[in-house]
Amino acid sequence: MFLRQYVPMAIAFVMGVVFAVQYYVPHPASEELLTTVNDWLIVVSGFSMVLGLASLMGSHWAKVRRGVPGWGYSLVVFLGILGTLAVGIASKGKMFAGEGLTLTALGWVYDNMLVPLQGTVFSLLAFFMASATFRTFRARNLEAGLLLTAAFLVMLGHVPLGEYIWDKVLGFLPPKADQVMGWIMNVPNMAAKRGILLGVGLGMIATSLKIIFGIERAYMGEGG
Repeated sequence: MFLRQYVPMAIAFVMGVVFAVQYYVPHPASEELLTTVNDWLIVVSGFSMVLGLASLMGSHWAKVRRGVPGWGYSLVVFLGILGTLAVGIASKGKMFAGEGLTLTALGWVYDNMLVPLQGTVFSLLAFFMASATFRTFRARNLEAGLLLTAAFLVMLGHVPLGEYIWDKVLGFLPPKADQVMGWIMNVPNMAAKRGILLGVGLGMIATSLKIIFGIERAYMGEGG
């Protein structure tokens, strides 16, 4: 109980306090400490990736072995991981052979399998975004109406067709479509963005303090 509960809390407290103070100490020893810990962080991240990969493969292999619904997708993931890992090791992690532009097996897999799959996923994502936009931009109240109007004006300022429509319909107004779009992005949008970032920053500080003082224990597998 002591090792599982109090030792992680002590490590979190010491490291949190030390590096909260380190940021404000402009001394070579402080900078060297930060560099050393960052190097260790890279090592720990590498082990974490190995553990994550092993956990992912074990989870999907268990689904394949039990024959649960959708096990075929798990088989594709499992074989894809093993195949890509084997190809990467055989290619020594290099995308190109020698000094030229000849693709290795790993480079071929990346260019002819991964890139098309990414394009497919993003093209499907565009349809989901369009559907979500249609549902969101229904002018049911004043706020939704303002959001719809701002989005429409920004889209007009981003495409040549929008500028053409603006010139034909609202050409008598002094500002152009790109000027209206720039004002929306730089004034109300930037103000809202900064407010959100301030809120996120305060939330990060609050969460960090809760972890340092042992109030938040989710990283230990506890509810808090």
